[in-house]
Amino acid sequence: MEQHNVLLIGGAGFLGSHVAHLLSRRGFRITVATRRRERAKHLILLPTTEVIEADVHDSAQLAGLAAGQDAVINMVGILHSRGGAPYGRDFAAAHVELPRKIVAACRKAHVRRLLHISALQAARDAPSEYLRSKADGEAAIQESGRHEAEGGAIAWTIFRPSVIFGPGDSFLNMFAALLRRFPLLPLGCAEAQFQPVYVEDVAACIVDSLMNPQSAGQTYELCGPNVYALRELVAYVGEVIGRPRPILGLPDWLAYIQAAALELAPGKLMSRDNVRSMRIDNICSGDCPLPFGREPTPLEGVAAEYLAAQLPRSRFVRFRTKARR
Repeated sequence: MEQHNVLLIGGAGFLGSHVAHLLSRRGFRITVATRRRERAKHLILLPTTEVIEADVHDSAQLAGLAAGQDAVINMVGILHSRGGAPYGRDFAAAHVELPRKIVAACRKAHVRRLLHISALQAARDAPSEYLRSKADGEAAIQESGRHEAEGGAIAWTIFRPSVIFGPGDSFLNMFAALLRRFPLLPLGCAEAQFQPVYVEDVAACIVDSLMNPQSAGQTYELCGPNVYALRELVAYVGEVIGRPRPILGLPDWLAYIQAAALELAPGKLMSRDNVRSMRIDNICSGDCPLPFGREPTPLEGVAAEYLAAQLPRSRFVRFRTKARR
């Protein structure tokens, strides 16, 4: 197939790395922009891939990166920010101002294809700063499709995934770490609903969209085949890693206190804004198959393998297999 040049913003992250691998396998020429090259060292040896150190929040650098590209994929997202109204400055910079700068860079470089990763349930009247900022970021992308805008219309596509799981995720692995450490797990928002989607499915939908002109101007919700309460997901992780623990569901007021305390912990596992996000079920609207004819991968078929692989016994079995014993 004809090769295309694609710029990945956020390409060194969890989802971005999967997208980069898939694009490389399909013969695209990829530029991965990263603030620190060390973060993207796992991508440096990919065929047709160039890793460039750059500050994508700098408009001049961003315009230089966009020059000569056929498409840009923005996968930047953060979960925590200093507070503010309607959202804090960190959310504003990552989720709103950066998409606007990307649109401006695309116009300047005459890039006509832009893919943007948002979040399920993003809305300007959402209860959390995270979701409100994601909604304003979507609006900036959608504005780029207007023909009367300077530089011409940009063919955009927006993806709204539920929580993404897969090897190296920060969701199921976080609970695995907590369950290994504590004999009892107090859990805020224990009945919050999620429809986790496999990272490889999300990456495949993104890459499929590049090759499908009919996806321009579309917004796709991306979800897995099953809905779970947060309590059920945590219990499942405990069973898989051999650390089943009692789960104590917390009332809302106590969940906020727990989140406030965790905001002070190293790594910031949880925030009060995360709790506000979970006031809305993180599930797709109606019957939501993946686009482009793809079938969603069940969580149990993947998560059990990468979570159980961390157990000492599992490592021993792998060593025996390699030794043919």
